[in-house]
Amino acid sequence: MKHYKTINELTKTNGYPPSEHPLVGLLTCRELVACSIGESEFTSDFYIIALKKIKSGLFNYGRTRYDHDNGSMYFTRPRQVVEINNIETAEKAFVIMIHEDFFISHPLHEEIRKYGFFDYEINEALHLSANEEQIMWEIYRKIEREVNNNQDEYSRDIILAHVDSLLKYSQRFYKRQFINRVVLSGKLATRFTALLAGYFDQKLHLSQGLPTVKFMAAELNTSTRYLTDLLKEQTGKTALDHIHSFLIEEAKNMLRSTDNTVAETAYQLGFENPPYFSRLFKKETGVSPNQYREQFLN
Repeated sequence: MKHYKTINELTKTNGYPPSEHPLVGLLTCRELVACSIGESEFTSDFYIIALKKIKSGLFNYGRTRYDHDNGSMYFTRPRQVVEINNIETAEKAFVIMIHEDFFISHPLHEEIRKYGFFDYEINEALHLSANEEQIMWEIYRKIEREVNNNQDEYSRDIILAHVDSLLKYSQRFYKRQFINRVVLSGKLATRFTALLAGYFDQKLHLSQGLPTVKFMAAELNTSTRYLTDLLKEQTGKTALDHIHSFLIEEAKNMLRSTDNTVAETAYQLGFENPPYFSRLFKKETGVSPNQYREQFLN
């Protein structure tokens, strides 16, 4: 698999003109013009932010295929597997490539890692309204003008200020998409809880251990990061928070209805480490399992 250390290495390989800036690359695919980036699957040392409405072709990210029916934005991080081949765009599109070194010693170096959408995968692209798409193009043009200007001591901060703006708008638009998705697919929290209940009804916790966020995400056909962000938006709690809450409710029921020891209760719930169960129970309820049982009996 090809790995690109520099942006110009990628542009040269694919027949594009070299970037005006060694650490920032901009590409625009015009209407109905085919474009490919990379040699089959590839990885790189830069972030890729793309806006496309794809008529045909292949865009894989993280070994999963995106839904391209709408004008959409895609976000990939350094060293993520990417494949962009023989794409034909129904409307003009842009690609922004920013080498990770460009962020060094800037606040965005840490901030960009906090944007969960760089870890989203299948069917989790950002689908834009016409107005949102216009906003993104306006920001792209500002970045383009600054990259093409003669570089000076202010250039880097100005470019990164525009990138910061683009990321913040993306976060805002994703929150809108999360809200809209509730209408389309129902409350994810309800489906999540039903899946948890089924996991315990089928006694999977006894053979497979405690349910994980990764397992829940796979069953709900999302990435772990997207699942957590969507649940957080809908309920204020992360996916792990919901798993913990469910486990504690099950533990409360067992402590009230059986004479099992705390260790036996922990094992029956799928915990391999009873002390960890006790710490989690106290963290969630404010009392230890034994104290909870005593309160109930009294």
